[in-house]
Amino acid sequence: MIMMINNLDFHENIEIVLRVLIAFLLGAIIGWERERHGVSAGIRTYGAICLGACAFGVVSLSITGADPSRVAAQVATGVGFLGGGVIFRQEKYINGLTTAATLWATAGVGLAIACGMYTVSILTSILIFLLLYLPRLSWWKKLSAKRKLD
Repeated sequence: MIMMINNLDFHENIEIVLRVLIAFLLGAIIGWERERHGVSAGIRTYGAICLGACAFGVVSLSITGADPSRVAAQVATGVGFLGGGVIFRQEKYINGLTTAATLWATAGVGLAIACGMYTVSILTSILIFLLLYLPRLSWWKKLSAKRKLD
């Protein structure tokens, strides 16, 4: 099978550049929340994951005859492998699971932007941000406090 790269006009190139920039910004915002609270993966990591996933997505969409779902599946697998590297187990405790999960979800944001799904990607970014931010609020801590049975 011969695959060819589509020749894109100026406006299509501008749209792709904007998609990558939006992906970077959304990823960086999620990373900013992590960095604020001392997690090792921060703005640069989350921004790179999101824009990388977006770049792979737009490239796969630009190749005539290619199946873009294969690239999306490989991005999910690759970021999952990367996330596995940040999970550590020490005795009874597991660290890095939230970071791994949110890195994986952030790659999904990048792929959604690559496909032009701006509403889904912005909503998903907001939900990831809230997922990371809410447990730091006092009312959330009270709500989710584990109660001891007598």
